Amino acid sequence: MAFTGSNGRTQTSLAEINITPLVDVVLVLLVIFMLAAPVLQSGIEVAVPKTRTVREITEQRLVVTIAKDQQVFLGDKPVNIHELPYQLRQGGIDPAHQVIYLRADERVPFGAFASVMDAVKQAGITNISIVTQPLEAKSDK
Repeated sequence: MAFTGSNGRTQTSLAEINITPLVDVVLVLLVIFMLAAPVLQSGIEVAVPKTRTVREITEQRLVVTIAKDQQVFLGDKPVNIHELPYQLRQGGIDPAHQVIYLRADERVPFGAFASVMDAVKQAGITNISIVTQPLEAKSDK
């Protein structure tokens, strides 16, 4: 759109959109989601036992969690212990090659732990890794 100014010259209006604030907001949101994603991945609070030998988990695997109230979760979804073998077979992966990570609260009785292990083995999965935390190193003074 053109209009005539007070000095008689024709001027055009600026129709440009400043996208700098939009880019700033998008980058801030990206950083927030990158920081929040690992926290949201494992929403079940479990105090796993501490051991001396701990191997860092680098690949994404299926995780079965036993909370301190003995509730069983597959990923982040609660599951009945009797339906666990069926749910584990749903992935379409050969059970002989599937790896399961088992997280259990350190206060869970051994009987509940053994029941979940049995349910995983009923699904045909024999490669089960137990998730632990490393012991804190004691400083000598």
